[in-house]
Amino acid sequence: MTDVTDIGSLRLAMAENAGQPEGPARNRRAEQLVRDAERLGVPAALVEALVHHVRVGNYSSEKDRMFVPFTRLLGLWDEHPEHFGEEEIHALHWFFKWMSSGMVDQPQIPLASMEKWLGEMERRYRLAGYSDRAVRSAELWVAAHVGDTERAERAFAAWLAADRDEMADCHACELNGQGWWHAERGRDEEALELWGPVLEGEFACAHEPHNVLASSLVPLLRLGRAEEARAHHLRGIRLVRPMESMRAAYADHVEFCALTGNEARGLELLAERPGHFVATGNPSSGMEYLAVVALLMDRLTALGLGDRAVPGPPGREWTARELGAHAREEALSLARRFDERNGTSSVGERIRARMDREPLLDRLPLGVRAAPPAATHPASASTRVTPPRAPGPDADPVALLAEARRLSETLRPNAVEAWAAAARAARGLELGVRDRAEIADHEAMGLGPEGAALFERAAELYAEAGDLGESLAARTRAAYVRALGGDVEGALAAVAEPYEQVLALYAEDATGVRQTASVVMGRARVLMRRVQEAAERGGAAPQALAAARDAVGEVLALVDGHDGGDVRLAARRAEARAMLADLAAHAGEPREAVALFGRAAAEFVAAGLPWFAVEYEARLAMLAHHLGDVEETERALRAALEHGGPHLEPPGRAQLHLQLAEVLGGRDEPVEAAEQALEAVHWADAAGDAAFAAWARQMLGGFLLRQARWAEAAEVLESALADLSTDTHGDGAVVQTQWWLGDALSELGEHRAAAELRLRAAEIARHWPEQQDHATLAHLAGESLGAAGLHSEADRAYARAGDLWRELGDPHGLVRSLRARAWLALHTRDGADRAAELMEEAVQQCATALDAATGAQARAELAAELGHTHQQFGGLLAGIAEEQRHEQDRGAGFEAALARLLEAVAVFSALGEDAVHARTDAELAAARLALELGRPAQAAAHADAVLAACAGLDGESDAVAHARAVEASRLLRLARERG
Repeated sequence: MTDVTDIGSLRLAMAENAGQPEGPARNRRAEQLVRDAERLGVPAALVEALVHHVRVGNYSSEKDRMFVPFTRLLGLWDEHPEHFGEEEIHALHWFFKWMSSGMVDQPQIPLASMEKWLGEMERRYRLAGYSDRAVRSAELWVAAHVGDTERAERAFAAWLAADRDEMADCHACELNGQGWWHAERGRDEEALELWGPVLEGEFACAHEPHNVLASSLVPLLRLGRAEEARAHHLRGIRLVRPMESMRAAYADHVEFCALTGNEARGLELLAERPGHFVATGNPSSGMEYLAVVALLMDRLTALGLGDRAVPGPPGREWTARELGAHAREEALSLARRFDERNGTSSVGERIRARMDREPLLDRLPLGVRAAPPAATHPASASTRVTPPRAPGPDADPVALLAEARRLSETLRPNAVEAWAAAARAARGLELGVRDRAEIADHEAMGLGPEGAALFERAAELYAEAGDLGESLAARTRAAYVRALGGDVEGALAAVAEPYEQVLALYAEDATGVRQTASVVMGRARVLMRRVQEAAERGGAAPQALAAARDAVGEVLALVDGHDGGDVRLAARRAEARAMLADLAAHAGEPREAVALFGRAAAEFVAAGLPWFAVEYEARLAMLAHHLGDVEETERALRAALEHGGPHLEPPGRAQLHLQLAEVLGGRDEPVEAAEQALEAVHWADAAGDAAFAAWARQMLGGFLLRQARWAEAAEVLESALADLSTDTHGDGAVVQTQWWLGDALSELGEHRAAAELRLRAAEIARHWPEQQDHATLAHLAGESLGAAGLHSEADRAYARAGDLWRELGDPHGLVRSLRARAWLALHTRDGADRAAELMEEAVQQCATALDAATGAQARAELAAELGHTHQQFGGLLAGIAEEQRHEQDRGAGFEAALARLLEAVAVFSALGEDAVHARTDAELAAARLALELGRPAQAAAHADAVLAACAGLDGESDAVAHARAVEASRLLRLARERG
């Protein structure tokens, strides 16, 4: 921390403080610097310190602290304007805008004082010759706050009509405010149109697009543009998260979570910024924050999670219900203070409406990790069934039994659950034997391998009821669940007798085709289980395959031509077709398997049972993918998702979406691939499968990266990295995620964080047998470290990469690492000589590799690399020469630089049309240096050469060629003037 001893050290200390994060510490330091300036006894120093104090106070949660220094600053201006420099005069008038809007946020400041200061602002602006544009903007805030809509609309119109001058806010801030007023008035389309240039990056400043991204969330949701809202949330939260002064914008993001089914994400946001609960310097933003906290807690309570522990103000533990009541009371208390000050009810009405908003979407997947607000139990089946509502105490058992029987007869989802509900309702009643048999049968179906004994009991009851066929079918089901439990041979022995008996009964017309098909299918399932176990041990034996195929053929022979609209028999036929597909796959006949799985799925759909087709369409997709049939893979996956509909369980749905995302990504369709990956993330989270969700998140982040959606990709990849582990996912997945995240952060300008990730990834890759990735990551780490200003660390990373490139025999990587180190050397004391040495080494390495190269393509690429190295060498030498004090040294340096540029021109010229852009770039640089050296004829020759080369370019080269031609013409005019 700089000690203040004079005005120079004061300015340095203020610059240091301005670079610190927003917060109380920065404000306390600003106050101290004002006291230090007073001790200096230099009036100008005190003025500058007060300006600094007002600035840091405005950009903090302690906005109430900026009024005193501003009042003091204004007094100094009135008494001693000679102590103010041009910058301080501008700042003083600029601060009037902050005072006007800042007073609106402080309920302790009377309305009359606000109006007085607004008038004072108008008077002072008029005296200084400024437009009233900023005055009318400030008036809008006051009028809107107190609920005077007519005055606000007049001020808004006057704001737009007034001339822009140096007191007007920047374009980004003005568009933010204008769009905000449109959104407040319900004109969402107009608001978003105004915000467009800010959202697209045309206009930006220290707090934009931060505010616009936050303000746009609810308007986008109201307009049904949920995809854009999600993107704005992921982009915007990264911007406002570290900024203490942006609590109101942060509140908009919490509100967005509460309105889109992302309550868990909202809780995480509350936990990330506990200081937002307690900061008191800006009551207005505190009120807005508490209002959305109340909204979020009420949502949780409505979901039955009112007793859940949640993050809240420090000093005690909170449940959602308790925090919701507290936040509502505090928000309304603040609103009452504002309304009492204003003499209206506007603020209270608006805050109540905000707290009572209804969700705009049931769910909007975000792709980021968030612990669910309630435990979610993963399901094991591939189809999801919605459990029927539990019957009330007056439910009719007879009606429930009839409904359960109807669902079973038609193979509807929820049949087992319906039987369970009927059983609960009938508990204690005298039921017929048939009813008890069916209840036991379906209860056993819900138990899996544990249901064998209950199936046997059901068989006894069916027999007692006189239905021998169904009794044998129940015994067969008992045998099959034994096979599922691992006792295949025991199951085959157990099924033998029911099989023989049911065939005899069927031959005597003593049982129907449905019961017979049930037993025959059960035996086929056991034999299929034997094939699957053999395959798991290393390969199915021909005898097992043949036995299973015969059993399946028997099912088809039995049911073909007998279904007559019987959905159960149609299902048997389709399942048997799928078994044949499975056997074809085991026999090494994947194309036959694909055809049979397709036919089976089609038969299930034709029978009105599309949810049964899902498993086979998924199997078909896997086989088609293995065969390289991308179109069939995509078709099958889409069909599986369509046919599963609402019945798919979260795990199965997640897998299907992720597989489809992979297919689309492979076809270079990253937009839809990202949509499918996002769905996969959502359903994996719903299943509680953190490991699978991490895979899906990683893939989603990669697809977002391919679309240059850097902020969204960074949020998602950071979230994925939290759940990825080398043990579960492999170190390759971890490195890839770190690599991608480093790329995203680099694009966002977060170079230190990018460097850390790239170094961590390089450390893992260091242990891999293949070192290409290690070298690339070390090189990228050097780039990030250099961009972060860590020059010595960057040099070490590039040196490490260079050693690896040399070992790998990659001259391009080696040369580029040497060039990068040369430029870095310029940042060290007396680094010019070292920089030249490194660039000379790069030239030599490239030339040596070119001499050794054999193929035409390799030689051309190395020649181009050599040309670029000469050109960079020339640029480096020219930069060094610029710093020379003596004219003779400067001239010698420029001579050496020009010689390198001419080498580059010669190399690129030899490469012909393929290097025309590189050649013209080097020629232009040579022309500039020739002019610098007083050689207009040489400069003109280079410029003419560029014009001739650009004249023959067209198509995609037009823009580059035009720019080069314009520059060449300019240089040619200069050369002629000097010639």
